[in-house]
Amino acid sequence: MNENLKDIQLIERILAGDASAYRALVQRHKDFAFTVAYRILNHREEAEEAAQDAFIQAFGALKEFNQTAKFTTWFYRIVFNAALGAKRRQKPTESITEVKAIDYAVTDTSHNLHKKERIKNIQQALAQLSADDVTMITLFYLQEQSLEEIAEITGISAETVKVKLHRARKRLADTLRKQLGEEVKNLY
Repeated sequence: MNENLKDIQLIERILAGDASAYRALVQRHKDFAFTVAYRILNHREEAEEAAQDAFIQAFGALKEFNQTAKFTTWFYRIVFNAALGAKRRQKPTESITEVKAIDYAVTDTSHNLHKKERIKNIQQALAQLSADDVTMITLFYLQEQSLEEIAEITGISAETVKVKLHRARKRLADTLRKQLGEEVKNLY
């Protein structure tokens, strides 16, 4: 069964008053909702709150959801807007960006150490980019959304998404070059 059909069935059950269906829908999408919010807000607690707010907003709007559309696109637009709203209210902080814990087998192999270091460098570089750049990179590369899906989520044209993604990649590469110097010659 395709994923959207599963979501539609859960929505129908939710609208019929089945609370367990709502829990199942939250379970299916909570990780991505948090990830999108975290990439925009760069703060764990605020991202959790934004994701939770998005679920509440989505629940309240389920009756208006067009069941011929893709639920994830509709829902992630709500998450995106909730996170951007929280970002506008966010006060600038001086604290170092929280580096996401990476679950790897605890081995001291050189490969794993280099991989962890690369991930940390990318996360630090992402923390220096704008929320818009991070959103484009996150949706396209980490969440594997198409340009059209990103356009629906963000409310801009696919062509604009393509341009913004290109610019975000360039800024990420420039930031990594500054951060790593000679270690990174052929990034972009």
